[in-house]
Amino acid sequence: FVFPLLPRPPRPGMRTRLGCLSHKSDSYNDFTAILPDKPNRALNHGLSVICPFLSFRRLSTEEATRWADSFDVLLSHKYGLAAFRAFLKTEFSEENLEFWLACEDFKKTRSAAKLASKAQRIFEEFIDVQAPREVNIDFQTRELTRRNMQEPSLSCFDQAQGKVHSLMEKDSYPRFLRSKIYTDLLSQTQRRLS
Repeated sequence: FVFPLLPRPPRPGMRTRLGCLSHKSDSYNDFTAILPDKPNRALNHGLSVICPFLSFRRLSTEEATRWADSFDVLLSHKYGLAAFRAFLKTEFSEENLEFWLACEDFKKTRSAAKLASKAQRIFEEFIDVQAPREVNIDFQTRELTRRNMQEPSLSCFDQAQGKVHSLMEKDSYPRFLRSKIYTDLLSQTQRRLS
């Protein structure tokens, strides 16, 4: 006789703590539901990948306010980048930022041997038609990038990266500045000062 495997009942409080991950959330406060009762460095580090606001305790109001100055200021700030990434995840469009970051990393490649393989990986992941994280670029840019792949160089993604940057700056960035994530984050930094 074989005993059937029954699902284990959920631990008390786990549904509440993980609830913020199961629905689309754009609020800093929604992420606090998974904070442990007592600080736990290892746990907080792991959760900061999912909920990056956990590590924003040292963010000043002045720094967070500066993100509204320009899109490039936001992208150049560690916490700004993390907040924007979290926002894009709520909109299911983080592939744009991930592509932009992959291009920035690609431009730092110094090894000719690694250049071609990195370029191929970026192309297959973000540019190719039906890529797993395909970015929204026009046909001409996609084809130019495809031609650039025949002889990859540090600039082979420049046009595609520029289009994606422009799209995020004109579309996602203004929505981020109006989002609950950003406004709640500003409120949190201001409350710490009081």
